[in-house]
Amino acid sequence: MHREPRLTNAALMARRHAAVARGVGQAHEIFVSKARNAEVWDVEGRRYIDFAGGIAVLNTGHCHADVIAAVKAQLDLYTHTCFQVLAYEPYVELAERLNALAPGNFAKKTLFLSTGAEAVENAVKIARSHTGRSGIIAFTGGYHGRTMMTLGLTGKIAPYKIGFGPYPAEVFHALFPNPLRGISVADALRSVDTLLKNDIEADRVAAFIVEPVQGEGGFHVAPNEFVLGLKELADRHGILLIADEVQTGAGRTGTWFACEQWPVAPDLIATAKSLAGGFPISGVIGRADVMDAPAPGGLGGTYAGSPIGCAAALAVLKAFEDEHLLQRSRDIGEALFAGLRRIASHVPAIGDVRGLGAMVAIELFEVGDRPGAEPSPDAATLQPDAALTKRVVAEAARRGLILLSCGTEANVIRILVPLTASDALLAEGLRILDDSLVAVQ
Repeated sequence: MHREPRLTNAALMARRHAAVARGVGQAHEIFVSKARNAEVWDVEGRRYIDFAGGIAVLNTGHCHADVIAAVKAQLDLYTHTCFQVLAYEPYVELAERLNALAPGNFAKKTLFLSTGAEAVENAVKIARSHTGRSGIIAFTGGYHGRTMMTLGLTGKIAPYKIGFGPYPAEVFHALFPNPLRGISVADALRSVDTLLKNDIEADRVAAFIVEPVQGEGGFHVAPNEFVLGLKELADRHGILLIADEVQTGAGRTGTWFACEQWPVAPDLIATAKSLAGGFPISGVIGRADVMDAPAPGGLGGTYAGSPIGCAAALAVLKAFEDEHLLQRSRDIGEALFAGLRRIASHVPAIGDVRGLGAMVAIELFEVGDRPGAEPSPDAATLQPDAALTKRVVAEAARRGLILLSCGTEANVIRILVPLTASDALLAEGLRILDDSLVAVQ
């Protein structure tokens, strides 16, 4: 009797290396066979707790029943027409819902696309069209995507930008506040002023683009006083403020958009990732007069705002309401902060616990031969420990917990667990992280 060979992670990795481009990275040499809520099982039947969430895509968890049901219902109606050819109501309804959710006491409009990078690119296009200016100021440590424009905006070289230049012109980088690296809010705002004096005049700048919490850059939160300073500069010089909420949006930080927690409203918001619970869709939401600057035909895309993505996103919004997931995000954030600080009390390599809502991270530093010593808060003495970070992520996976690292020094471990995860699962995951940190120090 013929039997099909049993799938293994190793065998599939061998096939992957032979068939898939080397530039497509992979954090773990694991192939998934099924996933539910905040758990996944690999092809060998091993179970893992998912603290990565598909890189902030699964705020409502893997295969949320209502999202899957909405997609199945939409599949029976129509799957694609191209909205610019034949429109459909779910696109309009989703735009209405997001316009109502976005902060700002002004009329808003929305555009839908397919990916986060597309959303950021189109936010830049809209800003340039509205202002008639070309310059964009982004920030060190920021991540905005892998297209050429968004790579130009990204303030982190490895691994994203190596070998792909030159990048689009008229993109400049100012400092992002980072107390651990000795960069204050005043320093960051002065660096913007320096750009406006030395590199590009203010009346050629279309927009500032900033993440409310830097994702790939290491979960650094934009302080309110920094945002206020940017907005003051923006208003003085006729510059727009773009919030890149691709990773922070869809309830991750305890509000639907993280910029709801800002003291001022951005002019444009780019969103994607968890918006549709695992199905591709992205969007730009903004001031109606700004959004209407491009002429008809200037915005859109063949798959932009697909019916499947719109149906899934509407189901995600309903799940947030029915299951009180914004409050759950805040509760998970409190539990993560408390649990990680407990771990930090006996793991001296943890130099910082930070984040916003349920977007939380720890940063690891070398402690040398000082057993039990706390890392110094003096930026000059902190030595990022990327090697330890890599060992912790690998050890956690071996013990059944999926983690991701990030940060410009690759020494940050971030947690993006689904907001639908149970308290018991959170506690189990934190125990594995604690054990892994202790095991590999």
